[in-house]
This record gives sequence, structure tokens and C-alpha cells, in this order.
Amino acid sequence: MVNVIVILEIDPARVDEFLEVILENAAQSRLEPGCLRFDVNRQFEKTNWFALSEAYTDAAALEAHTQTPHFAKWREKAATGFVLNRWAVKGPVME
Repeated sequence: MVNVIVILEIDPARVDEFLEVILENAAQSRLEPGCLRFDVNRQFEKTNWFALSEAYTDAAALEAHTQTPHFAKWREKAATGFVLNRWAVKGPVME
């Protein structure tokens, strides 16, 4: 299994725009055969900070995810600048 954990700081004036595209991406991602989980969490105290928690069956499923139309839409919208900071960890689950 491969996990992806992403922390995003979003421009406070553009949170609604971010939520529209990330929630669509998450819903579509959950339909992918290799996607086990795609959760979007919002920080209580810093309401413009979000965590994405994703799990895929393997690296090939993660790669397939990055080739989907909904992922392309996410990347296109994110490139408009609503993401102020991004931190990510991607890799296999350690046992």
C-alpha cells in the first residue's frame, strides 16, 4: 500500500474555490479501482489549512491517479495560486 499525506495552506480569500475543486477530485478519486481512501480534512484553528490523506493499492495505482482528468483539473486549478504552501509525504506504508 502507498500513502500520500499532503498539508496545504490555502489563500483565505480562495478557500471556497479550493474546496470546490478538491472535493470533486476526492470524490472522483475514490471511484478509481486502486484508490483505497481519499480524505480531505480541515484544521480547526487555522481554517485555511487542509490535510489530504490518500491510500492506493500500490505505486502503479498512484501513478494511474495522476493521469486522470480530475487530477489534471486539480493541478490546473492549483496552479492559479490558491495554494500558498504545500508539504507532502508519499511512499509505501512501513510495517
